[in-house]
Amino acid sequence: MSYQSDDKGYYGEFGGAFIPEMMYPNVHQLQNCYLEIIESDDFRQEFKQLLRDYAGRPSPLYYSDRLSDHYYAKIYLKREDLNHTGSHKINNTIGQILLAKQLGKTRIIAETGAGQHGVATATVCARAGLDCIVYMGALDVARQSPNVEKMKMLGAEVRPVFSGNKTLKDATNEAIRDWINNPVDTHYILGSVVGPHPYPDMVARFQSVISEEIRMQLLEKTGKETPDYVIACVGGGSNAAGAFYHFLDDPTVKLIAVEAAGKGVDSGESAATTQLGRTGVLHGSKSLLMQTPDGQIVEPYSLSAGLDYPGIGPMHANLFVTKRAQFLSATDDEALRAALYLTQKEGIIPALESAHALAALEMIEFKPDDVVVVNVSGRGDKDMEAYLSYYQSTK
Repeated sequence: MSYQSDDKGYYGEFGGAFIPEMMYPNVHQLQNCYLEIIESDDFRQEFKQLLRDYAGRPSPLYYSDRLSDHYYAKIYLKREDLNHTGSHKINNTIGQILLAKQLGKTRIIAETGAGQHGVATATVCARAGLDCIVYMGALDVARQSPNVEKMKMLGAEVRPVFSGNKTLKDATNEAIRDWINNPVDTHYILGSVVGPHPYPDMVARFQSVISEEIRMQLLEKTGKETPDYVIACVGGGSNAAGAFYHFLDDPTVKLIAVEAAGKGVDSGESAATTQLGRTGVLHGSKSLLMQTPDGQIVEPYSLSAGLDYPGIGPMHANLFVTKRAQFLSATDDEALRAALYLTQKEGIIPALESAHALAALEMIEFKPDDVVVVNVSGRGDKDMEAYLSYYQSTK
């Protein structure tokens, strides 16, 4: 069984392109030319050069003595937090801005939750000299204000969205509406492995540099390219797609995806899609979604803005139903405890999203020789208000 998408963008039963007629020109243009462009020698050369010289790759694979001693395994941290702009998001935005330029687009739109994708998009637009509009739920604008100010400083226009629960889903809705109304000059830099084909496949390919580097770095450090576990948080799922990509077809590597349980999976305030969702269509693709019996989207909840989404990408839905990956969930409190533990033991302040992946270390019984890679997908500057509130409550 292959865990990659087929030529129609399906991962097993999930994926595809469920789009209104007005989006056909935009999406079909991408479907028809994205592989030819991104697999060309010129594109590959420029993409790799920018990842190295602009984003600062390769990101380190750091062996944590203290976490290893605590969890009785060999724990490595993939330090995506050290990339330019502070997360894995820059990998995808560099790839998509190069694609947009090849397509002759002059205006860029994006959605963002935690703000990291918005910052990364604004960053590459500043470098390319292209107009940038970022849609962001009004709730996320309030709770991720440092990233909002960064986007504005980079020259982007941040448009707050007041519909729904004012978070990532609603920002994505508005970005899609914009794209429908501006099909000729605009490219939508979608930030995760969601949306209509070819976005899930395209974003996963751009993020696959993460697992490509993990293989090379593990070989250098351990003499073996493959770990026993790869752990990553999942909202839409781009950092997990990148961390899993080169291990998908190797059953010896256990893939652990960690969703946001919010205040508890059964609390009514959660974003644990695989536990609460069922098959449906959202934002142009068929996947697992949190929804009511009559198909209305259930508003998700997570303290983490980047995981506050009612679905997962079709790649991850397929990994879940085929049991290729194990899906766990971490509550707000579990993620906060994991973040504080890493901060105080290793001097690394992770993003609240990444803290969910770190929380999974408490949920798995490892063997002493297990090699475990945790993808630290972003840094915690943007989450300091939540962290300080939690830290003060524990004193």
